Amino acid sequence: MRLPLPMDDREAVRCPGGLYVVATPIGNLEDITLRAIKTLAGVDLIAAEDTRHTARLLSHYRIGTPLISCHAHNELQRTRDLIDKIRSGAAVALVSDAGTPSVSDPGYRLVRAAVEQGLPVIPIPGASAVVTALCASGLPTDAFLFLGFAPKKKGQRMQLLKSLAGEPRTLIFYESPRRVVAFLDEIRSAMGDRPAVLAREMTKLHEEFIRSSLSEIKTLLTGRSHVKGECTLLVQGPGEADAKPETGLIAALRQALAQPGAHLSDLAKTYARLYKLPKKTVYEIALNIQKEAQKSS
Repeated sequence: MRLPLPMDDREAVRCPGGLYVVATPIGNLEDITLRAIKTLAGVDLIAAEDTRHTARLLSHYRIGTPLISCHAHNELQRTRDLIDKIRSGAAVALVSDAGTPSVSDPGYRLVRAAVEQGLPVIPIPGASAVVTALCASGLPTDAFLFLGFAPKKKGQRMQLLKSLAGEPRTLIFYESPRRVVAFLDEIRSAMGDRPAVLAREMTKLHEEFIRSSLSEIKTLLTGRSHVKGECTLLVQGPGEADAKPETGLIAALRQALAQPGAHLSDLAKTYARLYKLPKKTVYEIALNIQKEAQKSS
Protein backbone atom coordinates (compact mmCIF):
# COMPACT_ATOMS: atom_id res chain seq x y z
CA MET A 1 0.00 0.00 0.00
CA ARG A 2 1.35 3.41 -0.94
CA LEU A 3 1.75 5.68 2.07
CA PRO A 4 0.28 9.21 1.93
CA LEU A 5 2.91 11.80 1.11
CA PRO A 6 3.26 15.26 2.65
CA MET A 7 1.92 17.00 -0.47
CA ASP A 8 -1.01 14.66 -1.10
CA ASP A 9 -3.57 16.95 0.53
CA ARG A 10 -2.13 20.29 -0.44
CA GLU A 11 -0.77 22.04 -3.51
CA ALA A 12 2.94 21.78 -4.15
CA VAL A 13 4.84 24.85 -2.94
CA ARG A 14 6.77 26.48 -5.78
CA CYS A 15 10.54 26.53 -5.31
CA PRO A 16 12.41 29.84 -5.66
CA GLY A 17 14.42 30.26 -8.86
CA GLY A 18 17.70 28.40 -9.07
CA LEU A 19 19.31 25.08 -9.95
CA TYR A 20 18.38 22.22 -7.63
CA VAL A 21 20.77 19.25 -7.73
CA VAL A 22 18.48 16.44 -6.59
CA ALA A 23 19.64 12.96 -5.57
CA THR A 24 17.25 10.15 -6.55
CA PRO A 25 17.13 6.44 -5.55
CA ILE A 26 19.82 4.08 -6.84
CA GLY A 27 17.31 1.23 -6.93
CA ASN A 28 14.57 1.06 -4.31
CA LEU A 29 12.12 3.91 -5.04
CA GLU A 30 11.53 4.44 -1.32
CA ASP A 31 15.12 5.64 -0.90
CA ILE A 32 14.21 9.27 -1.61
CA THR A 33 14.00 12.12 0.86
CA LEU A 34 10.82 14.08 1.60
CA ARG A 35 12.72 17.21 0.59
CA ALA A 36 13.58 15.71 -2.80
CA ILE A 37 9.91 14.85 -3.42
CA LYS A 38 8.80 18.35 -2.48
CA THR A 39 11.51 19.88 -4.68
CA LEU A 40 10.64 17.79 -7.74
CA ALA A 41 7.00 18.75 -7.29
CA GLY A 42 7.78 22.44 -6.75
CA VAL A 43 10.24 23.29 -9.55
CA ASP A 44 9.21 24.53 -12.99
CA LEU A 45 11.24 21.99 -14.94
CA ILE A 46 13.23 18.80 -14.35
CA ALA A 47 16.36 18.17 -16.43
CA ALA A 48 16.83 14.39 -16.50
CA GLU A 49 19.54 12.10 -17.85
CA ASP A 50 16.81 9.78 -19.20
CA THR A 51 13.30 11.23 -19.21
CA ARG A 52 11.70 7.77 -19.49
CA HIS A 53 13.52 6.55 -16.40
CA THR A 54 12.69 9.66 -14.38
CA ALA A 55 9.07 9.60 -15.57
CA ARG A 56 8.61 6.30 -13.74
CA LEU A 57 9.87 7.85 -10.50
CA LEU A 58 7.61 10.89 -10.91
CA SER A 59 4.62 8.68 -11.67
CA HIS A 60 5.25 6.66 -8.51
CA TYR A 61 5.05 9.83 -6.42
CA ARG A 62 2.31 11.45 -8.52
CA ILE A 63 4.48 14.40 -9.60
CA GLY A 64 3.52 16.13 -12.83
CA THR A 65 6.45 18.52 -13.33
CA PRO A 66 7.53 18.82 -17.01
CA LEU A 67 10.67 16.90 -18.03
CA ILE A 68 13.48 17.73 -20.43
CA SER A 69 16.49 15.58 -21.32
CA CYS A 70 20.01 16.54 -20.24
CA HIS A 71 22.54 13.81 -20.98
CA ALA A 72 26.14 13.42 -22.09
CA HIS A 73 25.32 14.01 -25.78
CA ASN A 74 23.28 17.23 -25.43
CA GLU A 75 24.54 18.71 -22.17
CA LEU A 76 26.43 21.56 -23.85
CA GLN A 77 23.34 22.88 -25.68
CA ARG A 78 20.99 22.14 -22.80
CA THR A 79 23.27 24.04 -20.41
CA ARG A 80 22.85 27.27 -22.40
CA ASP A 81 19.07 26.87 -22.56
CA LEU A 82 18.66 25.96 -18.90
CA ILE A 83 20.94 28.76 -17.69
CA ASP A 84 18.79 31.23 -19.64
CA LYS A 85 15.67 29.85 -17.94
CA ILE A 86 17.21 30.03 -14.47
CA ARG A 87 18.44 33.56 -15.15
CA SER A 88 14.84 34.47 -16.00
CA GLY A 89 13.70 33.21 -12.61
CA ALA A 90 12.87 29.56 -13.30
CA ALA A 91 13.46 26.80 -10.77
CA VAL A 92 15.15 23.83 -12.48
CA ALA A 93 15.88 20.45 -10.90
CA LEU A 94 18.79 18.36 -12.21
CA VAL A 95 18.50 14.57 -11.76
CA SER A 96 20.44 11.58 -13.07
CA ASP A 97 19.14 8.06 -13.65
CA ALA A 98 20.19 7.08 -10.14
CA GLY A 99 21.99 8.62 -7.19
CA THR A 100 23.54 12.06 -7.02
CA PRO A 101 23.82 14.06 -10.29
CA SER A 102 27.26 15.02 -11.66
CA VAL A 103 29.00 12.20 -9.70
CA SER A 104 30.12 10.07 -12.68
CA ASP A 105 26.92 11.29 -14.37
CA PRO A 106 25.99 14.26 -16.57
CA GLY A 107 25.45 17.58 -14.84
CA TYR A 108 28.91 18.95 -14.12
CA ARG A 109 28.81 21.47 -16.97
CA LEU A 110 25.40 22.78 -15.94
CA VAL A 111 26.39 23.16 -12.28
CA ARG A 112 29.65 24.87 -13.22
CA ALA A 113 27.86 27.27 -15.59
CA ALA A 114 25.34 28.18 -12.88
CA VAL A 115 28.14 28.84 -10.41
CA GLU A 116 30.03 30.98 -12.93
CA GLN A 117 26.88 33.01 -13.60
CA GLY A 118 26.35 33.59 -9.88
CA LEU A 119 23.05 31.71 -9.93
CA PRO A 120 21.78 29.80 -6.87
CA VAL A 121 22.81 26.12 -6.80
CA ILE A 122 20.93 24.18 -4.14
CA PRO A 123 21.97 20.58 -3.34
CA ILE A 124 19.20 18.19 -2.28
CA PRO A 125 21.27 15.28 -0.87
CA GLY A 126 20.29 11.65 -0.85
CA ALA A 127 21.34 8.28 -2.21
CA SER A 128 24.85 7.70 -3.57
CA ALA A 129 26.23 4.36 -4.73
CA VAL A 130 29.70 5.27 -3.46
CA VAL A 131 28.67 5.80 0.16
CA THR A 132 26.10 2.99 0.09
CA ALA A 133 28.74 0.47 -0.98
CA LEU A 134 31.44 1.80 1.34
CA CYS A 135 29.37 1.76 4.54
CA ALA A 136 28.43 -1.92 4.07
CA SER A 137 31.74 -3.13 2.62
CA GLY A 138 33.63 -3.90 5.80
CA LEU A 139 36.73 -2.21 4.34
CA PRO A 140 38.38 0.81 6.03
CA THR A 141 36.11 3.87 5.79
CA ASP A 142 38.21 6.55 7.51
CA ALA A 143 39.66 7.60 4.14
CA PHE A 144 38.74 6.55 0.62
CA LEU A 145 39.42 7.57 -2.98
CA PHE A 146 36.53 7.53 -5.46
CA LEU A 147 37.73 7.11 -9.06
CA GLY A 148 34.48 6.56 -10.97
CA PHE A 149 34.87 4.61 -14.22
CA ALA A 150 38.47 3.79 -15.14
CA PRO A 151 39.74 4.99 -18.56
CA LYS A 152 38.41 3.02 -21.53
CA LYS A 153 41.81 2.51 -23.15
CA LYS A 154 43.74 -0.34 -21.56
CA GLY A 155 47.09 1.46 -21.58
CA GLN A 156 45.70 4.46 -19.73
CA ARG A 157 43.78 2.17 -17.38
CA MET A 158 46.87 0.15 -16.43
CA GLN A 159 48.91 3.31 -15.97
CA LEU A 160 46.30 4.60 -13.52
CA LEU A 161 46.12 1.32 -11.60
CA LYS A 162 49.89 1.06 -11.26
CA SER A 163 50.06 4.63 -9.96
CA LEU A 164 47.56 3.65 -7.26
CA ALA A 165 49.45 0.57 -6.07
CA GLY A 166 50.83 2.37 -3.02
CA GLU A 167 47.67 4.35 -2.26
CA PRO A 168 46.72 3.58 1.37
CA ARG A 169 43.08 4.62 1.10
CA THR A 170 40.22 2.34 0.09
CA LEU A 171 39.76 2.64 -3.68
CA ILE A 172 36.25 2.79 -5.16
CA PHE A 173 35.50 2.23 -8.86
CA TYR A 174 32.37 1.99 -10.97
CA GLU A 175 32.38 -0.71 -13.65
CA SER A 176 29.92 -2.28 -16.07
CA PRO A 177 28.94 -5.95 -15.60
CA ARG A 178 30.42 -6.75 -19.03
CA ARG A 179 33.92 -5.55 -18.11
CA VAL A 180 34.13 -6.22 -14.40
CA VAL A 181 35.81 -9.68 -14.63
CA ALA A 182 38.62 -8.36 -16.84
CA PHE A 183 38.95 -5.28 -14.62
CA LEU A 184 39.44 -7.47 -11.54
CA ASP A 185 42.34 -9.19 -13.33
CA GLU A 186 43.92 -5.86 -14.26
CA ILE A 187 43.75 -4.55 -10.69
CA ARG A 188 45.34 -7.76 -9.36
CA SER A 189 48.08 -7.48 -11.99
CA ALA A 190 48.86 -3.88 -10.98
CA MET A 191 48.41 -4.10 -7.21
CA GLY A 192 48.54 -7.74 -6.13
CA ASP A 193 45.72 -9.89 -4.79
CA ARG A 194 44.03 -7.50 -2.35
CA PRO A 195 40.92 -7.81 -0.17
CA ALA A 196 38.03 -6.35 -2.16
CA VAL A 197 34.25 -6.02 -2.24
CA LEU A 198 31.98 -6.12 -5.27
CA ALA A 199 28.60 -4.46 -4.64
CA ARG A 200 25.92 -5.24 -7.21
CA GLU A 201 22.20 -4.36 -7.57
CA MET A 202 22.35 -2.32 -4.37
CA THR A 203 18.97 -1.62 -2.67
CA LYS A 204 17.22 -3.84 -5.24
CA LEU A 205 15.66 -7.28 -4.86
CA HIS A 206 18.85 -9.15 -5.84
CA GLU A 207 21.30 -6.97 -3.90
CA GLU A 208 24.66 -8.68 -3.48
CA PHE A 209 27.91 -7.92 -1.68
CA ILE A 210 30.81 -10.25 -2.51
CA ARG A 211 33.54 -9.80 0.11
CA SER A 212 36.73 -11.68 -0.69
CA SER A 213 40.05 -11.31 -2.52
CA LEU A 214 40.25 -9.97 -6.08
CA SER A 215 41.09 -13.43 -7.42
CA GLU A 216 38.27 -15.18 -5.55
CA ILE A 217 35.70 -12.60 -6.67
CA LYS A 218 36.85 -13.13 -10.25
CA THR A 219 36.56 -16.92 -9.92
CA LEU A 220 33.04 -16.61 -8.53
CA LEU A 221 31.89 -14.29 -11.32
CA THR A 222 33.56 -16.39 -14.02
CA GLY A 223 31.48 -19.36 -12.90
CA ARG A 224 28.26 -17.51 -13.67
CA SER A 225 26.56 -17.42 -17.06
CA HIS A 226 26.34 -13.62 -16.83
CA VAL A 227 26.67 -10.72 -14.40
CA LYS A 228 23.79 -8.27 -14.05
CA GLY A 229 23.56 -4.75 -12.69
CA GLU A 230 26.02 -1.87 -12.50
CA CYS A 231 28.92 -2.76 -10.23
CA THR A 232 30.69 -0.79 -7.52
CA LEU A 233 34.11 -2.24 -6.76
CA LEU A 234 36.03 -1.43 -3.59
CA VAL A 235 39.70 -2.37 -3.13
CA GLN A 236 41.58 -2.23 0.15
CA GLY A 237 44.88 -0.39 0.36
CA PRO A 238 48.16 -2.31 0.74
CA GLY A 239 48.69 -4.19 3.98
CA GLU A 240 51.67 -3.64 6.27
CA ALA A 241 53.61 -6.45 4.60
CA ASP A 242 53.35 -5.12 1.06
CA ALA A 243 52.84 -1.44 1.74
CA LYS A 244 55.01 0.93 -0.21
CA PRO A 245 53.60 4.31 0.80
CA GLU A 246 56.38 6.20 -0.98
CA THR A 247 55.03 5.05 -4.37
CA GLY A 248 51.81 7.03 -4.12
CA LEU A 249 53.37 9.71 -1.90
CA ILE A 250 56.03 10.73 -4.42
CA ALA A 251 53.47 11.10 -7.21
CA ALA A 252 51.18 13.10 -4.94
CA LEU A 253 54.00 15.38 -3.75
CA ARG A 254 55.22 16.00 -7.31
CA GLN A 255 51.73 17.13 -8.30
CA ALA A 256 51.33 19.29 -5.20
CA LEU A 257 54.75 20.93 -5.57
CA ALA A 258 53.90 21.88 -9.15
CA GLN A 259 51.11 24.13 -7.89
CA PRO A 260 51.85 27.87 -7.40
CA GLY A 261 52.55 28.85 -3.80
CA ALA A 262 53.29 25.33 -2.57
CA HIS A 263 55.08 25.30 0.81
CA LEU A 264 57.21 22.34 1.88
CA SER A 265 56.29 22.57 5.54
CA ASP A 266 52.54 22.65 4.89
CA LEU A 267 52.76 19.80 2.39
CA ALA A 268 54.86 17.70 4.77
CA LYS A 269 52.31 18.13 7.54
CA THR A 270 49.34 17.29 5.28
CA TYR A 271 50.85 14.23 3.58
CA ALA A 272 52.46 12.90 6.76
CA ARG A 273 49.00 12.67 8.29
CA LEU A 274 47.48 11.18 5.12
CA TYR A 275 50.18 8.51 4.59
CA LYS A 276 50.78 7.90 8.33
CA LEU A 277 54.48 8.74 8.07
CA PRO A 278 56.75 11.00 10.18
CA LYS A 279 56.58 14.62 9.07
CA LYS A 280 60.40 14.75 8.83
CA THR A 281 60.40 11.81 6.40
CA VAL A 282 57.81 13.40 4.15
CA TYR A 283 59.62 16.76 4.31
CA GLU A 284 62.88 15.16 3.13
CA ILE A 285 61.14 13.38 0.25
CA ALA A 286 59.45 16.64 -0.81
CA LEU A 287 62.75 18.53 -0.54
CA ASN A 288 64.51 16.00 -2.81
CA ILE A 289 61.69 16.22 -5.36
CA GLN A 290 61.96 20.00 -5.32
CA LYS A 291 65.75 19.88 -5.81
CA GLU A 292 65.40 17.47 -8.73
CA ALA A 293 62.83 19.73 -10.35
CA GLN A 294 65.12 22.75 -9.99
CA LYS A 295 68.05 20.87 -11.54
CA SER A 296 66.01 19.80 -14.58
CA SER A 297 64.54 23.28 -15.17
